[in-house]
Amino acid sequence: MKTVLESPLTIHNKTIKNRIVFHPMEGCDGTFDGAVDELTRRRYMRFAESGAGIIWFEATAVSAEGRANPRQLFLNENTKESFKSVVDDIKKTALEKTGFEPIIIVQLTHSGRFSKPDGTPKPIVAYRNSHWEIGKENQPYVIASDDYCKTLPKKYYEAAKLAQEVGFDGIDVKCCHGYLFNEFLSAKEREGIYGGSLENRTRLYFECIDAAKKAISEDMFVTTRLNACDCFPYPYGYGVDENNNIDLSETKLIIKSLYEKGIRLINLTLGNPYLIPHINRPCINAPEDGEIGIKRIYDVTKELKAEFEDVYFIASGLTYPGENAMKHAEKIINEGVADFAGFGRMTFAYPGFYKDYLKYGVLNKSKLCLKCSKCSQLMRAGTVAGCPIRDSEVYMPYYQKFVSCK
Repeated sequence: MKTVLESPLTIHNKTIKNRIVFHPMEGCDGTFDGAVDELTRRRYMRFAESGAGIIWFEATAVSAEGRANPRQLFLNENTKESFKSVVDDIKKTALEKTGFEPIIIVQLTHSGRFSKPDGTPKPIVAYRNSHWEIGKENQPYVIASDDYCKTLPKKYYEAAKLAQEVGFDGIDVKCCHGYLFNEFLSAKEREGIYGGSLENRTRLYFECIDAAKKAISEDMFVTTRLNACDCFPYPYGYGVDENNNIDLSETKLIIKSLYEKGIRLINLTLGNPYLIPHINRPCINAPEDGEIGIKRIYDVTKELKAEFEDVYFIASGLTYPGENAMKHAEKIINEGVADFAGFGRMTFAYPGFYKDYLKYGVLNKSKLCLKCSKCSQLMRAGTVAGCPIRDSEVYMPYYQKFVSCK
């Protein structure tokens, strides 16, 4: 008997074969000029065999100065052939192994205050935020000028055009996790046309969405991974009220505008993986019990879906339930809380989890993500990211500085 996870959906004239989404998990393993490298290809070939309906290709820079690390992927004229090769092979492999081609979406990004293009911090910020900069006060912060911001829509246009040439099905204009566009959402004290009012704070984000849409044909679509709220204390983030309760009023206005721009698929998340990683990735040894984080994500997604029934939402945080992850995924879709189940860390540790679930009805406990966040620690340490526990043959050489999970 088929479950709701196996049911297809058609969005933007593209049929998505099931409700499983592989989130954009950055491997930090491209070449130094931003091309797809050996480990990158290995990861996506594993994903291609997974049976996922959507493979959300990892954060890919639109500019050299906006790269989060020296090996972050960077789509440009010099690297596009490497992208085309891997996209072609994902589709070919998936068709051979699963009988269908997944929808492949590329996440276009500017890393903003987390820019580290040569391995040392070179943050480009929307504004100075003392809460976000605790312990990092001496970094060489550069506030993105209005003139600089005006150059970015062209970069998104150019990257989107290349993405179409490469063969991607969709483009994600990233606005989450503290990166540049997300940070602008809380720039209430910034002067000029990109700060103050919500109209101004969303201006750059919307301009780059519009630019991406203009660059592509009707064969492609634009989507976004959006922070529903930052979960930082007031007034240091967006999406919280003066009592530090989650307030989605501005989020709803943003989604209303996105809908008016023709966007029908939104990948929801919240928090900041650099500073409060347990918010969007509930984990062990965290400041709060993971069940609290799961409920927060559930409640936020449910409230937004209830407001926007015609928008298709992807839920996050689904790795945490472990062996019960698929039951939780079925629950949120059957209850109408979300339309798709998004998995991130699980894809590093256990890329064949959905295939195993279809075959056996359960997940293999010995392959599950342990929710230890070592994959994120590898990324923060400036080396390649992956699962050093379940994929140790490749990642253990990069993992020696960390204590093994128990």
